[in-house]
Amino acid sequence: MAGQRPSSVFDEPDVDLGVPLPIEPDETDDGKTARNRALIEWIAVIVGAIAVAFLVKTFLIQAFYIPSSSMEPTLQINDRVLVNKLSYDFGDVNRGDLVVFERPENLVSNTEDLIKRVIGLPGETIELIDGRVYVTGRGLSEPYVDDVATNWLGFDETARELCGGDDICTIPDGYYFVMGDNRTGSTDSRRFGPIEEEAIVGRAFLRIWPLNDIGWL
Repeated sequence: MAGQRPSSVFDEPDVDLGVPLPIEPDETDDGKTARNRALIEWIAVIVGAIAVAFLVKTFLIQAFYIPSSSMEPTLQINDRVLVNKLSYDFGDVNRGDLVVFERPENLVSNTEDLIKRVIGLPGETIELIDGRVYVTGRGLSEPYVDDVATNWLGFDETARELCGGDDICTIPDGYYFVMGDNRTGSTDSRRFGPIEEEAIVGRAFLRIWPLNDIGWL
């Protein structure tokens, strides 16, 4: 028709060319990208948390539970304690420390790790006289045993070899004599002999369970 511009597939709609058209976001692509990014971030957080927990448990601090009555009255069955695994990397094992250590090979038990109190240090002599512990000839003050007599349990063969006697123990270098506070209900160095320093996992320093009995050890 005369005077009418021919139609074209390239014709633009009748709009005001002075006003820019709004750009509609591609919700499909942007939403997917945001969700993927959030997922990656959460995965990174979870993996990082697991890695930190693993490192802390392996090298720094680990929680242990008390499976028996061997440390009563200080620790009760099912108490939870925190153990500092670096304690003896920067300091010495001291008498009175509560230490967690790997089960000695000469002890038959289903428990992999034990907790006892350090009584004797390398080079010292441990002897029991009239129900009392003597360290190199001097009586040891032990308020934590609740005035219960300490009896000799009888060394096994490995312990006798380590200690050099049947009813007295001279502690070798690199070893420690340990006992449970429950002297009538604890299998300890009176039976399996001194423990190697290398077997010590760390020092128990804090009870975290039960909540009404949280405190330093």
